[in-house]
Amino acid sequence: MDLNELRKQIDEIDNSMCDLFARRMQVVTDIARYKKENNMVVYHPSRARNVLHNVSKRLGPELEGYGRTLYHTLFALSESYQTRVLSEDSTFFDGLKKMVSEPPKPFPKRATVACAGCEGSYAHLASERLLDLPEIMYMSNFDGVFKAVSSGLCQFGVLPIENSLAGSVNDIYDLLSEYNVNIVRSVRLKVDHSLLAHPGTKLEDIREIYSHQQAINQCSNFLSTLKNVRIIPVENTAEAARMIAQSGDRTKASLSSRLCAELYHLQPLKSAVQNRDNNYTRFICIAKDPQIYSGADRTSLMMVIPNRPGTLYRVMSRFNATGVNLVKLESRQIPEREFEYRFYFDIEASVYSEEFLTLMYELHESGEQFKYFGTYAEII
Repeated sequence: MDLNELRKQIDEIDNSMCDLFARRMQVVTDIARYKKENNMVVYHPSRARNVLHNVSKRLGPELEGYGRTLYHTLFALSESYQTRVLSEDSTFFDGLKKMVSEPPKPFPKRATVACAGCEGSYAHLASERLLDLPEIMYMSNFDGVFKAVSSGLCQFGVLPIENSLAGSVNDIYDLLSEYNVNIVRSVRLKVDHSLLAHPGTKLEDIREIYSHQQAINQCSNFLSTLKNVRIIPVENTAEAARMIAQSGDRTKASLSSRLCAELYHLQPLKSAVQNRDNNYTRFICIAKDPQIYSGADRTSLMMVIPNRPGTLYRVMSRFNATGVNLVKLESRQIPEREFEYRFYFDIEASVYSEEFLTLMYELHESGEQFKYFGTYAEII
């Protein structure tokens, strides 16, 4: 028998498998409707175990491993399909479909913006990248920014969420889970930290350096070269510069932006002291109400997934099945629950695409908790 004849047999088998797969998924749809009417959950581990046991017996030792892999994939697809049916009438999807049915608006050129710290902060610089005329209100900490936005005091809040050298700003992820706000824009800002002190100060005079912990982490190589110098974390890089200016103490310095040198009449003792030159921070812009502005193609989500074997795999298989690009996965331990985690996802997909809506349907009911933070454009 030649190769063409063997391939012809494969094609015939594949045609039969496609027909059986379509038939199987139709039965899966009927099962999903039954579960919906009877308020039943999608995932039944005992049923999956029984099927896999039968597959192993039927295929025998040589093929059982391959067969179990095939059926794990079938289970994931069936679960996804059932989840979509169960999610179709939810309040979340009514709101999402209403949002995407409206034409996107241009991002505002002026607005009231809440930032942590004071004038000269990197959030201040990010706000000026996002808006032509931001009216900035400064809060004492990140929590104050979330409160200002959720109360309606400010239209937007601008906050750092990730740095290319020091990683994620964990406090922001925790606050996103706590507050009911939406991400409507993001921006990448190149960050250059300068060591600032009073005019006339020499590097060897410095005994204390103040800055935000993220900036300290980003400048760890430079700081390790300094002897007998205390490194003291504070709430904000700009606040550190202002504190140095007000103290009048020539033994103190801050790691801050060069803008702070101009604003607070300080002298840069050393410029660009971060570990690498390609130091970027992502800032998110949050708003009280969900809104999709022009160019939105990035979505942020949070899920709490049951602490059972295979649950994260089943969630990840949804991305593979829909072809949606997962650009970031972050986990944060839930404080009140031992060894259980919230998972944060950033994905790239048009909010108007069928693939995006399919993924949202399937993820919405896949965990103990699901939170949609928003779909937005990122300025680079």
